[in-house]
Amino acid sequence: MLHQSVISKKKNEAKPNLVNKKSPSMSLESIENEDARFHMISEAAYYRALGRGFEGGDHVRDWLISEVEVAGLPLDHS
Repeated sequence: MLHQSVISKKKNEAKPNLVNKKSPSMSLESIENEDARFHMISEAAYYRALGRGFEGGDHVRDWLISEVEVAGLPLDHS
């Protein structure tokens, strides 16, 4: 059985703050930007699949390529 002073000490210990107060909260603008980005990626991936008649291919690859295109990064066609 734990000694009473140990139990009292544990009750009085500060609980760790799990919220990082320095990190910025998501603003309405950033949420809207993420929604717009998601929509652009999903639309690009859809048209990529449509272009091949939804035959073969890989929907994950379509999504990843579309992410790169939306971000404006150069594609590595290897």
